[in-house]
Formats: sequence, structure tokens, C-alpha cells
Amino acid sequence: MKTLLRNLPALAVACFSLQETGAHHLAQAASLPTFEPAVPLVSGGPISFAPLVRKVVPAVVNISVTRDSDTSAKHKLPSTVKGTPLEKRYRERMRRHRDELLGAGSGFIVDPEGTIVTNGHVVEDADKITVALSSGKEFTATLAGIDNLTDIAVIKISSPQPLPYVTWGDSRLVQVGDWIMAAGNPFGLGSSVTAGIVSARGRDIGTSPFDDFLQLDAPINPGNSGGPTFNLAGQVVALNTAIVSPTGGSVGLGFSIPSEIVIPIVETLRQAGHIERGWLGATLEDIMTHNGTQVTEVDRNGPAAKGGLKKGDIIVGMNNEHVETARAMIRAVASAKPGLDAQLNVLRNNQPITLTIRIGRRPKWEDGNGGK
Repeated sequence: MKTLLRNLPALAVACFSLQETGAHHLAQAASLPTFEPAVPLVSGGPISFAPLVRKVVPAVVNISVTRDSDTSAKHKLPSTVKGTPLEKRYRERMRRHRDELLGAGSGFIVDPEGTIVTNGHVVEDADKITVALSSGKEFTATLAGIDNLTDIAVIKISSPQPLPYVTWGDSRLVQVGDWIMAAGNPFGLGSSVTAGIVSARGRDIGTSPFDDFLQLDAPINPGNSGGPTFNLAGQVVALNTAIVSPTGGSVGLGFSIPSEIVIPIVETLRQAGHIERGWLGATLEDIMTHNGTQVTEVDRNGPAAKGGLKKGDIIVGMNNEHVETARAMIRAVASAKPGLDAQLNVLRNNQPITLTIRIGRRPKWEDGNGGK
């Protein structure tokens, strides 16, 4: 009690000091401007993705790729599985089917007849393609076609009953910051979904001249390649294709091909089984002003050489459409039908000229080096 009495003056001083401090802050607050009530720019976000998951997941499939067991590498495992808890499951599955599992990925059904979209790298060089639905039913699929440059493939399964399927959405309406949901069926474990936002548009990660990815922060892991990205209406707005990761797992850098690119390629593969792309036969590079593309090499006897294009020319347009970069020109040529004439607007020694060039058919060897 004596100690407490001795401290009473100090406590009184402390209380007085606090009163002074409070009065000081009140005086400061009185000098601040009046703020308008804060109105959130983003509201009404999804409370749960469950309704979306229930709608779309039945159309998301697992894709297993195998080859006959008489190869020397009979017991080889995919690198994405080795050393993980999935290794035992994979070895049992290989013993049961007596063949070698080369890889696995995901895909999605786009019509009730069983047309499935996936990545080219998931199904290329396959001796056998097995599709497993989320219900557990399995089908043997046939390859309808692959476009190696965009890494898009179409496979087909047959079922006596109509199959669940998803519909396309317009990726041109997708904005940076929009909510999306990525789905897959990795390693035959069953459906898997992740949610996030669109981090960027128009990403070029150097995989081909046609890179134009949506960047997502929704986790996309090995085994989810070929799966769909959905908007909140349950429409497919992109095809999950790649991740950038130092560890092999997702670090929030996933890349998907926008539906505006995927849809026409899928339709062509369904009908023709392959994509015929145009070819100019010239090497192009960007110029400092980004107002055209300069010709640095012209292939001898190629379409460009036959049409009069020369080294040093600057192409500023094709068929009355302005061209700003080499990549834009490559895409324009690739989209042109082989055998048709194209009008090239060219600057030669700063003088405008127009050349008529008959677009060639892109050679297969160009697909490996990004030629034009």
C-alpha cells in the first residue's frame, strides 16, 4: 500500500499527459478535410464457387497416354510423378494395364458427341489415349488432329449416351483482375479446381510465334495441362497450357490460350485434322518505331523472293491492314490461306510500293524455329 501511495503523483502526471495527447490529436483531426464515404470498386464477389463447379466439372476429363509394353523402358515413370505419393498408384496402374504410361493431362468435352479439347503435348506420339470422366467411366480416344504451333489438340470418344459438355466464352471480354476458375483432372485422382484472377493479357513466353497467353494466378499444376479456364458464367475462356516454375509446381504463374485463338483451330482440326498455315519465306525483325517490320533475310525461291520482296524492305501493311511488329506480320501471314495472293505495303528506301505475293504453304521444318 505504501508503494502505491508513493506512485500516485506519477500516475496523476501520466493521466494529465494522456489528456494533453488526446486533446492534441483531436485538434489535428479537426483540421483534416471531410472525406466522402468509401465505396468499394469491387463488390458482390462469389461467396462460393460450388455452383460453378457442379455445372462444369462433369465435362472435365483426365487423359492418359500409353504405348505398348514391349519397349525397353517398360517401367519408366513420368518425371512429374516420380518421387511423389502418386508413384505407387502409377506403378499399380501400369502393371494392371501392362503398358507404359508416358504422361497424363486434362481436357474438356465441347459437345455431347464426345469431342475433347486438350494440349498437343499431352497426346502427341501416343499409341493409346485413355479418357476418364469424373464419374469414373473410361473411354479409348482417337486423335482428330494436333496443331503443334499453338499446342492445341482435339481427340474424340464415342458413347451410347450424350456426354456432359461445356460451352465457349469470349476471351476478348476478359479483363485483367477478373475472377476465373481453372479446372483439371490430374493423374486420374479426380476433378480438381482452383480459383484466382487474370493477372495479365497478351503474354509472350517464347514458346512459339503465336504466343498470346492469359496469365493466371490460379494454381495450374502438372497434370492440369489441357484443362479449361472458366469465367463466372461457366464458359471456357482459355485452355490451360503452361506454367513457369523453378520447382515444377505452381507458383502463381500459369498461362492459358484465349478462346478467341482456340475456337477456330479446334473447328479446323475437327473438320480437316490439320492446320494449313501461310508462309512468306522471309526473316523479319522489329524496328525502333514499332511502325512496321524490317526484312533481314529472304529465302531463295520462296514466296517473298518470287514476289519481289528484298532485304532491307520495311513491311507496314498486308491486305490494307496496318502491321506494327514482326510478330503481328507472322500471325497475319500464318492466318492467310496458302495459294492466295496478298498485297504487301512496303517502304523501300523510304518510298512506298505495293507488292503482290502468293502465300506459300508453311513447311513443317519451320514449326521448330519460328520461321515466317
